[in-house]
Parts: sequence; C-alpha cells; structure tokens
Amino acid sequence: MRIYNTLSGSKEEFIPLNSHGVKIYACGVTVYDYCHIGHARSAIVFDVIRRYMRYKGFHVTYVRNFTDIDDKIINRARQEGITWDVVAKKYTDEYYKDMDMLGVGRADIEPKATEHIQEIIDIVKGLIEKGYAYEIDGSVYFEVEKFTGYGKFSKRDKEEMLAGARVEVDERKKNPIDFALWKKSKEGEPSWDSPWGPGRPGWHIECSAMSLKHLGESFDIHGGGADLIFPHHENEIAQSEAFTGKPFARYWIHNGFITIDKEKMSKSLGNFFTIKEILDKFDPEVVRCFLLSTHYRSPIEFSDEQLREVESSIDRYYTTVIRIQDFLEKDGVKKESSNTEKAFEQTIVSFRERFEEAMDDDFNTALALGHIFELIRDVNRFLDSKPSGPQVNELLFKARELLMETGDVLNIFGRTPIEWYRSLMVTKKIGLTGEEICHRIKEREDARKRKEWAIADRIRKELEEKGIILEDKKDGTDWKVKTG
Repeated sequence: MRIYNTLSGSKEEFIPLNSHGVKIYACGVTVYDYCHIGHARSAIVFDVIRRYMRYKGFHVTYVRNFTDIDDKIINRARQEGITWDVVAKKYTDEYYKDMDMLGVGRADIEPKATEHIQEIIDIVKGLIEKGYAYEIDGSVYFEVEKFTGYGKFSKRDKEEMLAGARVEVDERKKNPIDFALWKKSKEGEPSWDSPWGPGRPGWHIECSAMSLKHLGESFDIHGGGADLIFPHHENEIAQSEAFTGKPFARYWIHNGFITIDKEKMSKSLGNFFTIKEILDKFDPEVVRCFLLSTHYRSPIEFSDEQLREVESSIDRYYTTVIRIQDFLEKDGVKKESSNTEKAFEQTIVSFRERFEEAMDDDFNTALALGHIFELIRDVNRFLDSKPSGPQVNELLFKARELLMETGDVLNIFGRTPIEWYRSLMVTKKIGLTGEEICHRIKEREDARKRKEWAIADRIRKELEEKGIILEDKKDGTDWKVKTG
C-alpha cells in the first residue's frame, strides 16, 4: 500500500508505526452551521480509508474531533439568542444526521475540544516552560521563530504565511504570525480558569491535545481538507513536536476542494450547497458515489448533471442484481462450457486483485469504482450471451458476491433494488407509492387481457410521465424509476 504524504510531497509505502494497529486522526467540523458538501467529501474520504484499512486486516483506531468552542460558535449564539453550548449541540446533532444519511460511520473516538481543557492547559504550560510560548495579558502565543523548520510542511515562505495565516490582531506579539494557544476571554464570552486568567483555547491547540491524548505522541495518519494544510496543520506540527520533542504524525493525507464552474465552492461566491439541500434532490448513495468517483486529492466539479450520471451508474448495478436474480431462479439445461463462460470466469478471478491494486495506490476510489462498473458491464454482456454452461450459476453467484464485498468497502450497494427505487421515488418526488404503482400495473395487465391496447398504452404513458418505467417480462411486469 502506497500513500501520498503531504509531508514529503510524494507517494510512500505505508508502514504502521506499531504492528498492533493503525492510528488515524482526521480533523472534524466546527459546529456552528449546517454541513456543506465539502464537509461530506472529507468525512467520506476518511471513512473509506478506515474501512479499507480494516478490509486489509489492520486494527484501526480512528479519531475524529468536534471543535465545539470557537469565535464562529460564539457569534452564531449571539445571532440566534441562545448560549454557545446549545449552538454546539444543535449543529453536532445535525452533523450526525447528515453523516448517517451518507453512510459515514462514527469514529472510534469522537472527542470535543471543551472536554480537553485541562490537557490543553498542560500543553500550553509545557510550551511556555520550554521557551516556545509567551503570555501577553492573559493570552498565550506560540513563538514561531523558535521552532526550526516552520513553514516546511506547507512549503510557504514568511510572506505567504503572513498573508494566509489566521492571525490575532495584537501588535504586542513578537511576530505577526505567532498564533494563539490560549485566548483571554472578552466580557460575556465563555471562559475556563487557567494560570493566565479566564480564557479559552486557540483553534490549533485543540487538535494537538485531543490527538496526543487518544493516539499518543506519535501516530500513523493525520489529515483533513487541503484548506487545513496552512495554518492549521502547520501549527499543529510546530506546537506538538515542540512540546513532545518527537515526530507528530507519520503520514499526512489531504483531500482536494469541490469546485462549481471551476471555482472553489464558498459562501462568499454564493455557490454554496449544504448536504441537506443536495439530499433533497439526490439519493445519499448517489452523493457518496459521486464524491468517490474522483481521486480524493483532485478537485471535483460539482453539478446536478454529474450527479445524474452517477445516479444512472448506480441504477445499472441494481438492474444487474435483478437480472442475476432472475437468471438464478430459472432452471435451465446445463450444456458444455463456452468461450464466453471461460472469459467471464477469468474476469471474476482477476477482479479482486484489480480492485485492491487500485485502492493500494493511494486509495484510488475512482479507479476502483471503474473496475466495479466494468464488472457490472461484463456481467450484463455475459447474461446477454444466454449462457448455459455447468458453472454459470456459480460464476454469477461469485460476481454478485464480489460486487457486494467491494461495495461494502466503499459503503455503497448496500440495499435491495426495491429499496433503491423507493428511495428514488422520494428524491424525485414521484408522487406515487409502490402500492399505487402495482395497482396501475394490475389495471394495465387486465386491459391487455381484454385486448384493450389503447388503455394499456395510456397507463404505461401516464406512469412514464411520472418517472416510472415498466418492463414487461414473461412472468409479469416489473417497474423502475427513471434515472439520469
């Protein structure tokens, strides 16, 4: 397995620090608003990394935090006329609702910044004692000049860091890019007692305290969105390694941005979509698969058209499942093996290896999905050839098993076809229930028996106009929701 390491700027062989397991820390959200599609991408990327590591046999400890005290939370509390902790709980709960819909599993440990105030204070005290930090009137800052190599992680010079840093406006700082470890609380703001007076933690120190407590001084993988490389992760490395004297995280993983019309999605540009807004129009499995259809480090262009294409691809999977099931339920005469059967058998044999090769190459879910949809195509071609050899059922069972197994790694394809179509009926606002559709199909069948073809055709057309496609078979009529 090879991972692109932001620290080195290259792919490296993955070797866990400890043979007993893999430790992963992913930066979570600041809970002051509803999550957007960018939050979804990062959460899904690390969810799949965790799932694939376990698929490969690693014991994984996965930590994803919540920043539950921050300027943005305090400002939102003022806007809504409620306390900061009510804001944090409200949007933490909303985060879980969104992630549950998207199939993002809970992390093994989900710490909150406010639960680690003592650990934060201890680190800040230690940094002062070691000469890396200084106090100014109740606030404490990290002295960047004291940490050798600051800026190497993000590969920025001092001018770039000054322009890009989220710096505190305090002319008394020794250096404008020195960052806050502890902030003196203003009147009316939440605060905790400390050796420097009432205050609250800075943003960066929270993640250092939580990762050090739950994963130790050095661990395997740290990551998040590419926007966190500087200043957040640059500062995390500086304060953590200054405090412990040891390397912090071995591998750093960062997912790329989501763009709309080639521009980064942002509130200021008005091209900003919450997860809830998107799930009102598209099935969660479509959104998850869409976000995995591009390599995690690359930017991904977001559009309804792209989502509709993914929707059609997922529909091909569920349609194929139906075809496999229909074939397996038939009792055919077993003949000699054909060249088609032998070729399909070779496809089955090599599939898992190709899937793992893709995932082992820096978690290339785009290529892995490509292999999955190639197998779906090959299954359909095989069924189109009307196979009847002695191993046909066994091969189709195996194909279905492989699709389910690899789908489980990505956490897609986890429903029955009827569950898929019922979900589409909601997102596409079909306006009919499954029972109503079946009733209309029965009316059409009765009309056909009476040879009232005009009535039968009208029912088909009426259903099609509502987005329901009928498929006539020897043993009856199936229905599906129109996709794309």
